[in-house]
Amino acid sequence: MRAQIILVAVALLLTLLFTLLNWNALSAPAPINLLVTEVQGPLGVVMLGLGSVVVALFVLLLLWLQAGTLLESRRQSRELAAQRELADKAEASRFTELRQMLEGQFAALKGTHAQPGELLERMNRMETALRQDIHDSGNSLSAYIGELGERLEQPGGPART
Repeated sequence: MRAQIILVAVALLLTLLFTLLNWNALSAPAPINLLVTEVQGPLGVVMLGLGSVVVALFVLLLLWLQAGTLLESRRQSRELAAQRELADKAEASRFTELRQMLEGQFAALKGTHAQPGELLERMNRMETALRQDIHDSGNSLSAYIGELGERLEQPGGPART
């Protein structure tokens, strides 16, 4: 971005220098045809003014497009935050269900009078499975968030609907 600003500044300075060096030629009166009539005036100054108006219009268009892109980016950021919150709530719900299931299984185990070694082995298997499920869920969530981030960072930007 900085290189672009420097390039534009250099181009403006060169244009200004050209204009100053050739001011006498630019301000020399010449016949100007307006389709209906013909008038005498400084053709170079008129062309310089028209060029400045065109540049100003392009700058306004650029600002308008930039503002639209910024608003779209903010909207998508809010949507991403809402989706992240929804995913967090769903994950919390899954943990609550898992806890209830484990408590039910512990209650069932207490009723069967299982051997302590057998109970510890079963708990270790369940803990390992639980840790794997948590790890897989975290990886899935990270992948979804990363994919959304990549879509936001694409040079063309997200597709407009």
